[in-house]
Amino acid sequence: MPSYSLGIDIGGTFTDVVVYDHDSGRQWSRKVLTTHDDPVRAVVTGVAAILGDGPLEPRHFTRVVHATTLFTNALIERKGAVAGLITTAGFGDTLEIGRERKFELYDLNIAKPEPLVPRNLRLEVSERTNADGTIRRSLDRDQLVAAVERLANGGVGSVAVMFLHAYANSSHEAEAVRLIAERHPEIFTTASHEVAPEIREFERASTTVANAYIKPLAHQYLGRMARQLADQRIPAPLLLMLSSGGLTHVAEAQRAPVQMLESGPAAGAIAAAFFGRADSGGDLLAFDMGGTTAKLSLVDGGEPRTAYSFEAARQKRFIEGSGLPIRISTLELIEIGAGGGSIAHVDEIELLKVGPRSAGSQPGPACYGLGGSQPTVTDADLLLGYLNPEYFAGGTIAIDLAAAREALTRLAEAVRLPVSAVAWGIHDIVDESMASAARVHIAERGRDPRDYALLCTGGAGPVHACHVARKLGISRVICPPSAGVASALGLLVAPARVDRVATVGIRLDRGDLGALETAFRALEDEARAVMGDTGLKLDTARFQRLADGRFLGQGFDLVVNLPDGPYDGHDSDSARRALTQAFEVAYREKFSLTPPDVPVEFINIRVAVRAPVAGSEVVLQGRSRGAEPAIKGRRPVWFPEADAFVETTVYDRARLAIGNQFVGPAVIEEEGSTLVVGPRARFMVAPTGNVVVALEA
Repeated sequence: MPSYSLGIDIGGTFTDVVVYDHDSGRQWSRKVLTTHDDPVRAVVTGVAAILGDGPLEPRHFTRVVHATTLFTNALIERKGAVAGLITTAGFGDTLEIGRERKFELYDLNIAKPEPLVPRNLRLEVSERTNADGTIRRSLDRDQLVAAVERLANGGVGSVAVMFLHAYANSSHEAEAVRLIAERHPEIFTTASHEVAPEIREFERASTTVANAYIKPLAHQYLGRMARQLADQRIPAPLLLMLSSGGLTHVAEAQRAPVQMLESGPAAGAIAAAFFGRADSGGDLLAFDMGGTTAKLSLVDGGEPRTAYSFEAARQKRFIEGSGLPIRISTLELIEIGAGGGSIAHVDEIELLKVGPRSAGSQPGPACYGLGGSQPTVTDADLLLGYLNPEYFAGGTIAIDLAAAREALTRLAEAVRLPVSAVAWGIHDIVDESMASAARVHIAERGRDPRDYALLCTGGAGPVHACHVARKLGISRVICPPSAGVASALGLLVAPARVDRVATVGIRLDRGDLGALETAFRALEDEARAVMGDTGLKLDTARFQRLADGRFLGQGFDLVVNLPDGPYDGHDSDSARRALTQAFEVAYREKFSLTPPDVPVEFINIRVAVRAPVAGSEVVLQGRSRGAEPAIKGRRPVWFPEADAFVETTVYDRARLAIGNQFVGPAVIEEEGSTLVVGPRARFMVAPTGNVVVALEA
C-alpha cells in the first residue's frame, strides 16, 4: 500500500503544498496565493488541486505537517485577541518598564513597542511567593475573582496569569487558572509557569502575554485546519512545526502557540540543512526568499544553530531591544522585508528604495493583474528576463507583463532613468539589503561568509542567490530540487521535538548535584509525556541536556551543551569537573578566555528531546541521463557583467541529469522557482539532484 506525506507551509504571499510518495520518491507540489482573510481556504485549494492532478487516494496519507507565519503576523499586525493580565500587586507595569534601557540611546523620539495588553486590562492581586518558592502571602481569591469579572466585562477573551517567582512555586498561578476556568470557561488562560517557567519577570511576562494574545486564534485556526483535512478524507494526524525546528501535536500547539511564532522560517532552515548536507560539508548559509520576506540562517556541521530567546515585532529590524522578548527555543535566523512582493518607491530625497512594505498576495505585484499597481521586485525580475511569464508558478498564475512594465515605467519617469536601469536597480538594491543582513548575522557569530556555501530556497531565492553570493564573497551556490516549495518539503524531514526549561540557581563548586539530577529527570519525564502524546516510540528519542551558565557575578548567561547524566553518582567530584569543563570549553570558544578561579553557576537547565517521525525518510536522488534534451529555449536576460541583455539558454530543471555540466549565462526553470546563473559561472547536477553553481572570482 502506498504511503504519502503532506507538507503545508503558509507564507505571506504563497501557500506551498507538497505531497511525497515514500515508496517511489515522487513528489507533487502546488503554489497557491495565500488567502489572508481565511488561510485555510488556500490550503484546501492547494490540496484539492494536487488530489485532482495526481493518482493519489486520501486514505493513503499517513501524516500531515504544517508550518505557518499566521501567529507571528498576528503579533506584528496586532490582530490577536483582546487579552488581559493578572499579576502580583505592584507589578502591573512590568511590561512597560522592561529593562529600563533605550535601544537607541540618543533618539529623543524613540518609540518602544506597545504592550499587547493595555494598562486598563493589567490588573493586580495580593499574593507573594519568595524567590526560594516559599509562600509569603496567600493568594487573595476575592481579589482574583473581582479582577476576572472586571476583565470579562471589558470584553477580554484571553487572560495571562503571571505571578512573581512562579517559576519556583506555581501553586498560586495554578489556583488562579482553576478559579478563572470555574467562573468563565469561555475565557482562554495562560499561566507563566506553563510557557516560560524561568527567572526574569519582564521576559516571562512578555512571553506569557504573547501566548495569551494568540491563543484563541490558534485554537480556532488549528481546529479548523484539522476539520478541513478530515473533510478531504485525509485520515492522517496533523503535526505542527515549532520554532525550534521540531514537530508537535495539535493539542500542544494549541496550549502554547507562542512556540510556533517562527515555525515557517524554521522549516526553511531544516530544509536547507537536509538538502545541502552532502554537497556542502554541512556548513551553509541558508537563504530563503519568498514573496514577502527573506530569511537567512547559518548551518554549522549539518545542524542549524538554536537560540533560546528572540524578539518579535521589532520597531527597528536589526536593533536588539526594540521588540517583544519571547523566551522560547527557536532556530537562530534573521528575517528581513525583502521578497518578490517588496514594493519599490522613491523616498523624500528622490532615492530609489525597495521594501520593507510588500504587496503580498492581495493585491500582489502589478504583474498578477489582481489590482496591484505599485512596482515590485517580481515585476522587475520579469522585465529583466529572469522569470518566464508563461511559466510563473508552473503556469498556474496568469501574468500581465504589460501591467508590470507600466508600473516600472511610472517609477522610471520619477527618477528619470531608463526602465531597464530601474528594473536592475530594484534587483540590486534588494540583493544588497539581503547581503547586508547576512554580513551582520555572520559577523555577530564570529564567522567568515567565505567559509560557507549558500543554499537557496523559496520562489524568489534562486533568482537572486548568485548575485547575493557574489556580494558576500561566497563562491558556491546550491539549489535543491523543488526549491520553490523546499520549506514545505523540509517539514517532512523534521523530527518531533520537545523543549523544557527550569530555573535552578546552583553553584557547581558546592551545589547539590543530587538536586540538579532530580530537576533534569523531572524535565525529561515531562518532555517524555508530551512526546508520547505525539504517538511516537520513545525508544527512538534522543535526550540532550543543556544549561544557562555563567561565572559567578556575571550579568549574562551562556547556553551550553552538557554531558549525559546521571550527575548524582558516587564520584560527585568527577561530575562537577565534567560540568565545569563543558561550560568553560563553550565559554572559551565564544570569548577565547575564561576568568581565573571564578566558580561557575547554572541559572536555568534545559532538556531538548528529539525523535524521528515515522515516514520522514525522504531520498535525495537526481535524475539519470535521459534521451530528452534539457534545453527548452533561449531569451534575452539582463546581466550586469555585460550591462545589457544577453541571449541566454533556458534549461528545464526536470530534464537535467546527474553529471550534466554547463557554463553560464543560463536560466534554469522548474515549476516553483527559477535559478539564474550569470556569465562568470558554471554549474553541474550533483547525485543528490542539487544544482551546484561555482562562481568565478
